Amino acid sequence: MKTLEEYLKLPYKIEIIPDADEGGYVISYPELPGCLTCADTLQAAFENAEQAKREWLIAAIESNTNIPEPVSDDSYSGQFKLRIPKSLHHSLSEHAKQEGISMNQYCMYLLSKFDAVR
Repeated sequence: MKTLEEYLKLPYKIEIIPDADEGGYVISYPELPGCLTCADTLQAAFENAEQAKREWLIAAIESNTNIPEPVSDDSYSGQFKLRIPKSLHHSLSEHAKQEGISMNQYCMYLLSKFDAVR
């Protein structure tokens, strides 16, 4: 297991969500479950976030809890193989032709569009 200082140096992703109801901001570390904080200003929220991460890591180390490490985009190739029914392949191909783009581009558009909705 790494030391606290080693974990603090890792590039954990931060999620910032403006609180529309109460004002201020909520900041969380998605890779550290339950590690979140809030504050009235963005600067205060970032300061609180660093302290929350430190306390979360201390508690995890003391309780011998598994601490996930940040996931790097470098671990993904940007490619995956997908088997689909022939009828769907035909439909996607036809829609791509109608749009004047490759089927690969069309599928990327559809995945991006529906992932953003999520």
